[in-house]
Amino acid sequence: MGIWQLGNTSVRSALRIRDGLVAYSQSSIQGDIRGAEGDIRFRNLLGECGIVSLGEDETKSVGRKWRSAMEKLGFLYPEVQKNMGFSQKDLGPLDAITPAGWNLIKAETVPTIQECFLRAMVSPMEVCSPGQSFSPLCWTLALLLELEKHKTEPSVTFIEMAIYVQTSAPNELAEHVISELLDFRKRRNQADSKRLFDKNIYAEAARRTGNQASTFRDYADMNIRYLKATGMVQACGKGISLVPEKHALAIALTKNLFSKEPLLNRYKILCKGADLPTDNASVARQVLDDLLTQAKQFNISCSFNVCRLNTSAEINQARYEIEDLIAGKKEEEYACNQAAQWKEIADYMDLIASRKTYAKHGDTEISVPKAEAPAYLEWTLWRAFLAIDSMVNNPSTARRFKIDQDFMPVGTAPGNGPDLIAEFADYVIVVEVTLSESSRQEAMEGEPVRRHVADLMQQYNIPVYGLFIANRIDSNTAETFRIGVWYTNEDIKLNLQIIPFTLKQFSSLFKSIFASGKAEPQTIVNLMLKCASFRDDCEAPLWKQRIEDTVTKYTDGINKR
Repeated sequence: MGIWQLGNTSVRSALRIRDGLVAYSQSSIQGDIRGAEGDIRFRNLLGECGIVSLGEDETKSVGRKWRSAMEKLGFLYPEVQKNMGFSQKDLGPLDAITPAGWNLIKAETVPTIQECFLRAMVSPMEVCSPGQSFSPLCWTLALLLELEKHKTEPSVTFIEMAIYVQTSAPNELAEHVISELLDFRKRRNQADSKRLFDKNIYAEAARRTGNQASTFRDYADMNIRYLKATGMVQACGKGISLVPEKHALAIALTKNLFSKEPLLNRYKILCKGADLPTDNASVARQVLDDLLTQAKQFNISCSFNVCRLNTSAEINQARYEIEDLIAGKKEEEYACNQAAQWKEIADYMDLIASRKTYAKHGDTEISVPKAEAPAYLEWTLWRAFLAIDSMVNNPSTARRFKIDQDFMPVGTAPGNGPDLIAEFADYVIVVEVTLSESSRQEAMEGEPVRRHVADLMQQYNIPVYGLFIANRIDSNTAETFRIGVWYTNEDIKLNLQIIPFTLKQFSSLFKSIFASGKAEPQTIVNLMLKCASFRDDCEAPLWKQRIEDTVTKYTDGINKR
C-alpha cells in the first residue's frame, strides 16, 4: 500500500473548500474551469473572493488544484477517463456541482458542514486490492478503536499517522497494524534521542518506498486536517484522537471496511453523498443515547422528549442540538484557559506580524498557513480578548468566524459586521483586523469599519470603541479614522473613536499587561483614549507617530511597575 490521500496537499484545510464552492456556485464560470484559460478563470475567482492569496502563481495551478480537491470529495462531477468503463453522461456534467456539493453549500452550521465531509469521506474510493476498495476515514477509525481494545487511549501521534496509519489498509488487518505501532512506541520510548529516532524512522520509510521523507509529513498534515473536517476526530497534540461523543458512530462506521461496488456506483455514491448509519432510526437513536451520556458530563439537559423522536431526521436534529450544546460548553472551558496561554497567543501575533509561517513556541512549533493568515489573525485577536477574561458576552458571540472542534478558525468572519465584538461591563470594543497594507486598505476597510462601529454605537447605551489592527497602517486609513465621523440615515452626526494599531504595537501592549499582571480591558481603553487625544492636533502621518510613541511609553511604564 502506498500513501493514501484524502484530499489535496495544496488545499490543506478541507473546511475552506466550502467557501470556494459557494463562490463557484454564484459565478458565471460553472462548467468552464478546465484548460489553461479555465484554470485562470477559477484561480481569479478564488482570488477575487478572498478565498486564496494568489501571490506568485506562475504555473496558474491554484484553480486546477482547488477543482481537483472538490472533485475528489464528490462536490463537483469529475472527469470520466476512457479506461473507466463508463461515460461522462453516466455520471454527470463535467465540473458541475453535485447533489453532495449543493448540500455543502446549504450547510450553515459546523455540525452540518462536518456531516457533508463525513458523507464524502466514508465513500470507499481508495483501492487496496483488485476489486476491493475502502474508506481511509473508516479505516483510521477502526485503528483508533483497535487501540482501545489494547487498553490505551484511542489516539495516534503525528509520526504514527505518517508512518503507520496512512500507509496501511484493511487488508493488513487492524490487529497487525496496531501491533507494529505499539512496538514502535516501545522502541521510541526507549530511545535516548527522540528527535534522532524520528529522523531515522522517516529516512527508513523513504528508502523503503522511494518517497521523500518530507512526503510522509506533508501527506500526514493534510490527511489529519481532512479527517478532522468530518468531526469524528480531534487534535491530540499534533496527532488525532477519537471524539468521545462520536464513539458509537465510529463503531457503526467501521462494521464494513471493504467495498466491492463497481467504480461507477462508488462515484455515484460519492457525488450524491454516502448514506450514514445514522440515516437508520435505530442506529441514530443509539448514537443519540451515547451522546446524551457524554452530555451529562457537561451538566447538559436536553429540551426534547427522546421517547417522542421517531424518524432518523428527528433524532439527528436532536443530536445536532446536543452537539451544539456540548461544543458551547467546551468553548467556555477553552475561553477560561486562554489567560494561561497568553505567551502562545503573543507568539502567534509575532508570527503573523513577521509574515512567516512557522515559529518556535517553547519546545513546540506553531504555524500559520499562508493562505489562512487572515483567519488566524482574527482567531488570535479573539483569543487575546478571551485571555483578558472580563468579557460579559459569550465567547461564541464575541467572534463572527466559525471554529472547528479544536477551536481553530474555519475561514474569516463574514461581511456586514465587525470581526470581533468584545462586550465589557462599561464599554464595548469593536475589533477589526486586516492583512491589507497598501493604499487599497482605506478603500477596503475605511467605510466598513466606521459603519460597523456606528451601528453598534446605536445599539448600546455604553461607550463603543473601535480598535483597528493591521501589520501596517496606511496613512489614508489613519486619516479616515482620525476624522472619525459617521452620519446616520437621519443625518445625525456620530463621533467615532477608532484607533489604528499595528499588530506589533498591540502585541507589545498585550505582552506587557500579562507580564506585569495588569491584564485588564481598562488598560487597553486608557491607551486608546490617550491616542485619541492627539487626533485634533495633527494629520495622519504625525498621528501614527504619536500613537507609536505613546504605545512605547505606555508599555515601558507598565513594565516598570
